[in-house]
Amino acid sequence: MPRVIIFQHSPSCSAGTIAGHLKADGAEPTIIKFYAGDQIPDLDQFNIMIVLGGTMDVWEEDAYPWLRAEKAAIRRWVKDLDRPYFGVCLGHQLLADSLGGEVGPATACEFDLAEISLSDEGMCHRLFEGVEPLFRGVQWHCAEVKRLPDGATCLASSPQCRVAAMSYGSAAFGLQYHIEASEQSIREWADSDASRAALARQYPPNYAVGVQRRVSESFADILKNSRRIYDNFMHVAIEQMQD
Repeated sequence: MPRVIIFQHSPSCSAGTIAGHLKADGAEPTIIKFYAGDQIPDLDQFNIMIVLGGTMDVWEEDAYPWLRAEKAAIRRWVKDLDRPYFGVCLGHQLLADSLGGEVGPATACEFDLAEISLSDEGMCHRLFEGVEPLFRGVQWHCAEVKRLPDGATCLASSPQCRVAAMSYGSAAFGLQYHIEASEQSIREWADSDASRAALARQYPPNYAVGVQRRVSESFADILKNSRRIYDNFMHVAIEQMQD
């Protein structure tokens, strides 16, 4: 089995369904919890890096000094070592930022089960093999990739986010939407102070209740797509590791 390292930034932003997929495959990832003071270990002992979401933003290095070390690790992992990388939400933004792209406040926050539309490149890409060109995914963010790094490709968009998925190199991918989201994730995110404030600025009262209902009603399809994209990534990653 590949040796997987996971970077986790916040207690409420766990690996979710990705953890379930890894467990089903017999993988036991090493989880680095930056919020608990964990340090980045020697990366040479790992084959795959997964970087999760978080409540902070990529530019908040003064408040979260470990972001500097994390970005350097991501840059070395992807650009210098060309090893398999999978980032979601903040992990997607960190990939872009680490490689010289631009991340900033979103034009409009997205908190919903949003339509994800594959680009022409996305429809031909192995990461989305077996996935419909238009599908629904959980968007929960107030920052976004404004400019792709040189050499990166946009694979998907959502109504309020031009870069909902990107690829770089042979096996590095970022998804702005939450492939790892579970029904419990949505409840925890909706309960956070930051989300409540953002929701109150943009949406009517009890809006989050409707999001939770929509996610619950569609969770079988969400989980199916999550597993498909996870499998596709692992196939790409293992082939890249064997080259």
